[in-house]
Amino acid sequence: MSRINHSFCRWCYSDIPLETLCLAANDIGISSIELVMPEDMPLLKSHGLVCAMMSFPTGKTPDGIEVGRIEKAFNRLEHHDTLVEIYEPHLRASAAAGVKNVIVFSGNREGLGDEEGLRNCATGLRRLLPLAEELGITLVMELLNSRIDHPDYQCDHSAWGVRLCELLDSGNFGLLYDVYHMQIMEGDVIRTIRENHRWFIHYHTGGCPGRNEIDSTQELNYPAIMRAIVETGYDGFVGQEFIPLAENPLESLRQAVGICSV
Repeated sequence: MSRINHSFCRWCYSDIPLETLCLAANDIGISSIELVMPEDMPLLKSHGLVCAMMSFPTGKTPDGIEVGRIEKAFNRLEHHDTLVEIYEPHLRASAAAGVKNVIVFSGNREGLGDEEGLRNCATGLRRLLPLAEELGITLVMELLNSRIDHPDYQCDHSAWGVRLCELLDSGNFGLLYDVYHMQIMEGDVIRTIRENHRWFIHYHTGGCPGRNEIDSTQELNYPAIMRAIVETGYDGFVGQEFIPLAENPLESLRQAVGICSV
């Protein structure tokens, strides 16, 4: 029996209807589909599934700037009013749907220093933390690589994310440690997990290089990484977030779950 609770990201299978994915999840032995929206939850629940990580809302500032996405988020003070406005109902809807984790992003640097970006993120997130605490929600900032997939993203090293966690010092904030992204930025995956796991609320996979299948075509040893995760006492979910290249993407998903079932 696997010690890993399995999940996968809906966006990696965007061409497949959500109901088909729900049926596949049950067949494979996956109990969560993540990065969906609150309105998707009745369908997931009808198939006995949960959502380990709710996706993000978006909205426009008075100046017409769309915020909430990866590129424009909490590291800019001028985004905070709109982010609070869109996240508050989103958190309530997530909690009503029984979801405990909601994703957030730092935003891109765009010339902003890392210290200022850190302080700005803390300022904006502090405005949401009382509601998150009231609802039993954890805000989870994703660590992403800024070298290949998300140029200029600010929360691009685990050390920066950990400093934000320490600054906020809240049980309702933590990090999404994406193995693929952090392999690109800093490597040393297992040591990082062992030393910083208290801040890691959720994990994502992905084959490196390429962000495709996590099989022998790539450089990461996922069974060893999964063993390191469970050895920390982690009992949350691991989300598969790779872009399948195989003719049958759901068979790639089944294979990935097998690789990570330690």
